Amino acid sequence: MPNNTSQHILNTSANLLGFCLFVITSLHVTDKAESSIIDELTSVIAILLSVSCLFSFFSIRTSSHLIEKRFETVADYLFIISLSGILIIISLITLNYIK
Repeated sequence: MPNNTSQHILNTSANLLGFCLFVITSLHVTDKAESSIIDELTSVIAILLSVSCLFSFFSIRTSSHLIEKRFETVADYLFIISLSGILIIISLITLNYIK
């Protein structure tokens, strides 16, 4: 059975990692990193997305079906946790601009 989910997780996680790095850079350029928890939360989400990318890549490259499924499951859980974290980040950014 071909592995279809890992390719999507790898691609999307890498794109969202770029979003997180953009947010971190934007906060540092505007000197708002010290007064906000968004910077730290975004850094944690970026690490989770990086690990998700690694597990999905390993899932694609392995030849063992059992290990493939385990890596894919880990990547999937890390991805959904990261996606939830990005929702929180976007909410916090929105709340900061409403103030």
